[in-house]
Amino acid sequence: MNESSLKKKLAKLNLGGLRYFDSIGSTNDEALAWAADGAKDFSLVVADEQTQGRGRLDRRWFTPKGSALAMSLILRPTAPMRPHLSRTVGLAALSLADACLTLGLPPKIKWPNDILLDGKKTAGILVETVWSGEEADSLVIGMGINVGMSAVPPAESLQFPATSLEDMLGKAPKREEVILFVLSSLLRWREQIGTDGFIQVWEEKLAFRGEIVQIHAGGEATVHGLLDGLESDGSLRLRDEHDKSVIVRFGDVSLRPAA
Repeated sequence: MNESSLKKKLAKLNLGGLRYFDSIGSTNDEALAWAADGAKDFSLVVADEQTQGRGRLDRRWFTPKGSALAMSLILRPTAPMRPHLSRTVGLAALSLADACLTLGLPPKIKWPNDILLDGKKTAGILVETVWSGEEADSLVIGMGINVGMSAVPPAESLQFPATSLEDMLGKAPKREEVILFVLSSLLRWREQIGTDGFIQVWEEKLAFRGEIVQIHAGGEATVHGLLDGLESDGSLRLRDEHDKSVIVRFGDVSLRPAA
């Protein structure tokens, strides 16, 4: 993948702008700065290698040269989007899931921000916001995808099992094509972000639905319950041992199947 091949592949998407780097610290940091400096809606930052990539909870995101995808998309919220900004992580998750389906792979979404293939993490999402006073000026959606086998971190460094598209397909797809699949899907889902159908499809793709899971929320006690579904804002709904609803909000949370 290089800048020329990427521009050619994405030519029909009408990007607001494109910044490509052979190597960068963090695509999200670059996108946040670009957004604050007036980047247009649907501008994209892509890197072949990311040396200081990060996921949620300040975890390092492993992005070795030539084998992974690191990209950050800048969205300027439209009026129809504004009441539903909490669904943005779902927008990214559904778009990544659709890209996997296009490749012939059955994905699951591990709430709130991971894509699983065969129960193993293949992609992750980090959404950050540029504020103007109390209004969200722009959203930066960071997405990392393990495309080649060498993108999977060493087993001893993993907090959750991981795999790659190459592991699942037997060969690595072209990264430009994966980006095209993700962004094409995101454009479609963006138009539906305020609909009930958006939540329904997100809910249908949830990993561990109907199973007992445990959620560790920051410094609070671990929550156990049956994964029931989603609230309208994208929060997770569990059922406790008394069959009462327990709502888990976005934030410093980590979900695992119960041992």
